[in-house]
Amino acid sequence: MAKKQKHRTIIFYKDYFQEFFVKQKDKVKDKIIWTFNLIEELPRVPEVYLKHLENTDGLYEIRVQLGSDIFRVFCFFDKGQLVVLANGFQKKAQKTRKQEILKALKIKKEYENEKK
Repeated sequence: MAKKQKHRTIIFYKDYFQEFFVKQKDKVKDKIIWTFNLIEELPRVPEVYLKHLENTDGLYEIRVQLGSDIFRVFCFFDKGQLVVLANGFQKKAQKTRKQEILKALKIKKEYENEKK
């Protein structure tokens, strides 16, 4: 089977995302990994899977749905094609919790500061 071309690469920054990931059921983990592969391989990722968050200075959310369960993984781009994962959480309310967005922005800032 031919290797699929990657349009972007997802990387883990520290263990913010892993802390969330390891607590999930196998089916959820599989769906998250499937979504990550899609994001890496599609030239244009549909908003249903990757959406820019308004007024957040470059923050995106990876959207994962399994049945009626909805999960979000915040991320941001580095050098355009590198997707850096921040925090993940299970979405229970209609509106994304402000504290999760603030946490993701803090992780992004930490990442950028370490790169300098």
